[in-house]
Order: sequence, then C-alpha cells, then structure tokens
Amino acid sequence: MTIDGHTRLFGILGDPVEHSLSPAMHNAAFAHLGVNGVYVPMRPADLADGYRGLRSLGFVGVSVTVPFKVAIMDHLDAVDPVARKIGAVNTLLFERSGTAVRCTGSNTDWLGANRALAEVLDPAGRTVLVIGAGGAARAVGFGLVEAGARVLVTNRTEAKGRDLAAQLDCPFIPAAELAQVRADALINTTSVGMAPRTDSLPIDPNLLTHFSVVMDIVYAPLETRLLREAAARGCRTVDGLKMLQYQGAAQFSLWTGREAPDAVMRQALLTALGINHL
Repeated sequence: MTIDGHTRLFGILGDPVEHSLSPAMHNAAFAHLGVNGVYVPMRPADLADGYRGLRSLGFVGVSVTVPFKVAIMDHLDAVDPVARKIGAVNTLLFERSGTAVRCTGSNTDWLGANRALAEVLDPAGRTVLVIGAGGAARAVGFGLVEAGARVLVTNRTEAKGRDLAAQLDCPFIPAAELAQVRADALINTTSVGMAPRTDSLPIDPNLLTHFSVVMDIVYAPLETRLLREAAARGCRTVDGLKMLQYQGAAQFSLWTGREAPDAVMRQALLTALGINHL
C-alpha cells in the first residue's frame, strides 16, 4: 500500500487501543479493493482534543471503542436514532463541504450482532436470552428488538439487569430462575470466558440444552468454553469474531460506499489472532 497526499484517513479511538484487531481488518479490506486509505489506532490523552484533531486533520471515518462510546456523543453534530436509543456510538462519519465539517455518530455493533445471529437463526419472532447488562448487552438487546425478537435479560448484578430490561421493555430473569427458561437462542455479552480466564462460564452448562443456538461475543479464545459446551450438547454456535467482523463490515460500507470484502476481513482477523485457518 502506498501512502500519499490522496490517502484517506480512518482509525479507531480507544484507551487502551493497542490490542485492537480493527486496523488489521480494515487495512486488509482497503488493500484488497484498492482503496487509497489507511486505518490507524489512536489513544487520545484527552477525548475533546482528540476529536477536534480528527475534524481538522481530514479524517473520513473513525471507530470508537471503550471507554469513549458514550462520552463521544457530547461532541458530535448528529447521532442516528438507533445509536441514540442504545446510548452509545461506535462509528463516526465525517462529511466535508469546503471548510465545513459535519460528523454523525452511529452504532454498528447491533448490526454486527444481528447479522452474526442471522447466519444460523432469523431473530424475527424468536425468543433470545441475553446474558449481561453492559454496553455490549445494550447494543445486542436493542438490535434484537429492532429485528423483532422477544428478548429476555439476565445478569449477575440484578439491579443493572433490571434497568436494562426496563429500557428494552422486556422481562428480567434472575439467575435462580434460569432453569425454567426455554429460548431459541442465548447470547453471552459479558467478558466471562475471555483469556486468561478461559475456564469460566456465564451459565450452568447443563442449561444449554434449553437453547437451539448459542452465541458468544468473546473472541479470545475463538472457541470459548461456552461454545464448546454448547456444541457438545447439540447447539449451533456463533463465535465472537463474527460480530466484530460484521460490525466492521457495516462501518466499511458506510465510510466507502462499497460492499465490504467479508472473506478478506475474516481472514485478516484470524491471522491477527494467530489462527491460520479453521
């Protein structure tokens, strides 16, 4: 890839951001399609100063990750309606006309989650249990509601779980009552099972037979213990790299107006994780 005076600027804002797989994914897509663009990780010392820098330096598109997904909303010219409902932005689009700059924030996390699940199960009219009540759970939950699913929420901290359930207008299921739950799919939106604590589980594995599909947003390791236990019980599984890939594909299309090269982006993510093939 040649970087020159016409190279379009993209990147990701986060803290920390060194571990992000997004640069590998997006730069591979740019190279494959011949887009003269570069995507870089950025860790601003101050969010407001960093955002002003993006506006003045000519950035086209930026991903936003923790801890800035909520705080960035105060600086934007516009936020799309779904991102406003979710209460978080993970994607910025800068549109320029002469010296004028307009930045719109959106959220592609829900699009990535819905697309990943839809590969094995159309969420419309289905019942889905969401484990967790953090930012990822909000995006996944609101996305499922948008897709016409019936959502159930469970969470270790009951107060946070009930708060999210109220916002989604859906039932909250206490941990003690999970044995009575039957649903079409289960989605783990927590970090339980992420390296280095790979033996951890967000739910009693004996309850996994109550679900046809089990999806985990954790992607390190790619096959979490939750997914192994689910597969052993006959469930169809969806790994966390799918959501990361598809939310990135939605960003790519928004920024470039072109269809994202899914296979190229998937392989770039696998390579970044040190996985040569599946």
